[in-house]
Amino acid sequence: MRVLVTGGAGFIGSHVVEALRASGHEPLVYDVRTDPGADVRDRAAVARALSGVDAVCHQAAMVGLGNGVADAAEYVSRNDLGTAVLLAAMAEAGVGRLVLAGSMVVYGEGRYDCPQHGVVRPGPRAAADLEAGRFEPPCPRCGAPLVPGLVAEDAPTDPRNVYASTKLAQEHLSAAWARATDGTAISLRYHNVYGPGMPRDTPYAGVASFFRSALERGDAPRVFEDGRQRRDFVHVRDVAAANVIALEAAPRPGTLTAYNTGSGEPHTVGDLARALSAAHGGPQPVVTGEYRLGDVRHITADSSRLRAELGWKPEVDFAEGMQEFTRTH
Repeated sequence: MRVLVTGGAGFIGSHVVEALRASGHEPLVYDVRTDPGADVRDRAAVARALSGVDAVCHQAAMVGLGNGVADAAEYVSRNDLGTAVLLAAMAEAGVGRLVLAGSMVVYGEGRYDCPQHGVVRPGPRAAADLEAGRFEPPCPRCGAPLVPGLVAEDAPTDPRNVYASTKLAQEHLSAAWARATDGTAISLRYHNVYGPGMPRDTPYAGVASFFRSALERGDAPRVFEDGRQRRDFVHVRDVAAANVIALEAAPRPGTLTAYNTGSGEPHTVGDLARALSAAHGGPQPVVTGEYRLGDVRHITADSSRLRAELGWKPEVDFAEGMQEFTRTH
């Protein structure tokens, strides 16, 4: 299968390209990092790139939280306008298979259970609570402490920042394309992806990369809040394998199917910092109590649908991945 990989020179995209090639496919890289003219917002350039292509793996995106709304137009342009241009060109070229790099950020906060009210969805955390060190969201109905759980794909979406909003819009655009063209679309909702090639020392680097850079300077990783916020850290090679499996799958035409793509082993951010400190032989993390407005407290997902329907399973466990991450760039 000949696959156009947008963002194919990036962190995740480059691993997808390697995995496709190893599986006997022919990946074609479309990325402004290697060709300044390879912009997904350029309809003519995209149309040329789609010639002879069987499927598209859409990894290109502007990532990060978004700086309030000051950079909202740039996020929308790159992520949503770019996706719309790509989908229109695919429809014209008759390319009917899409795998989209989705994100768990579309959920907002994760799943929470209240002993009295069952599953509830707390709203955004107030700055006053965060400043006072009250990091856990209470039940929005009775104020009781909540128990975090796993989010399934049928959970309501509630994006909490500009980037998250654009990732959800990408899914809606892809679903509309699938309905209009009878194409097949899969969105892999990535969790916290880490591994070789991860960006470093940029606003888009990710917490694992920030911690590693601190350790390489001889500094202790600085952990926000109390370090107990839960995430699912999934290795980039496992994410790349999920893309190959999704491209080879036969989903129902005319629809978009979303799959959570995580390791299935939730860890706290403090766990991550301690594991990297131990693997690096560096200083223990410092828990700062600092916070970022817009961050969610807990977001870990149930990835059993991807395992059950497409047969994917992660191969790199947390301890092994952390050891490797300290040795590679």
